[in-house]
Amino acid sequence: MNSRLPFLLALVFSGLLGGCGTPEIASGINDPYEEVNRRNHEKIVNGDRSFLRPAAYGYAGAVPKPVRTGISNFAANLGLPSDVLNNLLQLRLPDAMHNSVRFLVNSTVGLGGVLDPGSRIGLTARDTDFGETLHVWGAGEGVYVVFPGVGPSTTRDVVGKGVDLLINPVWYLVGLPEVLAYPVVVGLAALDTRYSFGETVDSLLYDSADSYAQTRLLYLENRRFQLSGGVQEENGDLYDLYDESFE
Repeated sequence: MNSRLPFLLALVFSGLLGGCGTPEIASGINDPYEEVNRRNHEKIVNGDRSFLRPAAYGYAGAVPKPVRTGISNFAANLGLPSDVLNNLLQLRLPDAMHNSVRFLVNSTVGLGGVLDPGSRIGLTARDTDFGETLHVWGAGEGVYVVFPGVGPSTTRDVVGKGVDLLINPVWYLVGLPEVLAYPVVVGLAALDTRYSFGETVDSLLYDSADSYAQTRLLYLENRRFQLSGGVQEENGDLYDLYDESFE
């Protein structure tokens, strides 16, 4: 894995040297693959009904909340180095410093990130991803797409998720077999998210007259709001069910 470090450093320096113009926020709905997207959305709904939802409620019933919170905190802490890299690529140096200090505090005082003392002293996470980095670099949103295992997204953000998977320092700094525990921890955090937002997700997927159209609208509005510099609202956490798997 260390052989990939030159590629990682090249990405960082190319971003720092590249121009970052004023990015534009897309508007409207660009969904030329709606027929395929609807089929994939239905697969996601079926997967939620048959596996994700019962697994989430089973996990919540079997594992006490403090333990679930600790696992979710630990998973989020492991994603912070990736956020710092993207902060640097976006030339947002104060955010990079903020997330770095948060990672240091939670990794030490917070017992590896199981606890979250950073938030208690004002060092809340400033989440980002490579999709946002592409946006800052001027890449367009692309078209709306839905893939099983990924969920609602855009072509720009699908590329971003793939790059985030490659550049996460966890893969390079943690050796085998310990690194294999990372996907497990992320998966458990996703189950906790599904449980925590259970009523909202159920209403969206099962009570909407057109759950596909409603999910598309909420995803695009939330993502564009986030990229415009707004604070991510509660609905944004729903998409951690998909995004956490790529951090």
